Amino acid sequence: MRWEQYAGGGLEEKLRDLHARVQRGVYRAKPSRRVVILKTDGRPRLLGIASLEDKIVQRAVVGILNAIYEVDFLGFSYGFRPGRSQHDALDALAVGVRRKKVNWVLDSDIRGFFDTIDHGWLMRFLEHRIADRRILRLIQKWLSAGVMEEGKRAKSMEGTPQGATVSPLLANLYLHYVLDLWVQQWRTRHAQGDVIITRFADDFVVGFQFRGDAERLLRELHERLRKFSLELHPDKTRVIEFGRYAASNRRARGEGKPEHFHFLGFLHLCGKTKTEKFLIVRRTQPERMRRKLSEVKVELKRRRHLPIPEQGKWLRSVVNGHFAYYAVPTNGQSLARFRDQVTRHWHRALRRRSQRDRTDWQRIRRLVDCWIPPVRIRHAWPDERFDVRTQGRSPVRE
Repeated sequence: MRWEQYAGGGLEEKLRDLHARVQRGVYRAKPSRRVVILKTDGRPRLLGIASLEDKIVQRAVVGILNAIYEVDFLGFSYGFRPGRSQHDALDALAVGVRRKKVNWVLDSDIRGFFDTIDHGWLMRFLEHRIADRRILRLIQKWLSAGVMEEGKRAKSMEGTPQGATVSPLLANLYLHYVLDLWVQQWRTRHAQGDVIITRFADDFVVGFQFRGDAERLLRELHERLRKFSLELHPDKTRVIEFGRYAASNRRARGEGKPEHFHFLGFLHLCGKTKTEKFLIVRRTQPERMRRKLSEVKVELKRRRHLPIPEQGKWLRSVVNGHFAYYAVPTNGQSLARFRDQVTRHWHRALRRRSQRDRTDWQRIRRLVDCWIPPVRIRHAWPDERFDVRTQGRSPVRE
């Protein structure tokens, strides 16, 4: 059922009936509809689309749980929290690496995180803070509702469906107990030097002063996650030398440039300012740019016979959306390449509208100047925005 259908004809009555069923305990969660999309690396991502009434109830429960758990969640956790975004996490990471003694980085990712969350552990974590059995029963119903795939219902013994309104909060809660509290305690009790951490959902980066700390935490992290049915992705988890002294240290050993790592769609590299000071250079992750450009090319092929103003408005929205996320300082070259490639795809699409088309580069440049936004950095430098947001609080905690 669509929102328009549900809203038409007695919306207030439907909501009162839904509220009454929840209060009486007769509300039943429906299976999520399975949808498969591709990740940036080409692997499938399984989504679960909840029914409309499930979304309404989940949204209400999320509002309650957010008010409770925002007090508990730690400062370095950024994923799916009110008032926090990917750029806040990126700022915290850049500031932490620059201001603290970070020489090594653990770049990590949890394999199939949303699909492997243990229901038993999750309910135990919830019971630490939630005493209302009705809320606990509701969450248990959503976890065990299963999924519908090709008209058949399948039970779900583990995991929480990506796409459900309540899933991001439950995932954050799970990692709060499994990872955040443990890392916070570990760096206080066992670390020999500075340790910083930034986490957004299941994607997190840990910075270390000493390599020994990095290797020890990685060993112990494998054991910690295994206890809770989780596993680090072997191809996306590694310890690399990264920081203000990485380039000079590697040069002294006769090694190449410092390695880079990916975080939240950006490639992070060691660089320098014009005055030779250390600078984290962020570029658009190449795989993500290629995938986006491929989508633009396919869609332009479908739209090439539409009037040019309609094509231009659509391309403007696409480029604006890309720039809204990726237009950070030091990423100007990637933005220019993206805009240039979009221009080439548009030119090719217009030329193929007919054999008599005479769209030359002079005309396409006029169209681009009219419809496609110019390259412009839209985000502040990490230090500036981080200091404004934290108002002087310790970047270690953040």
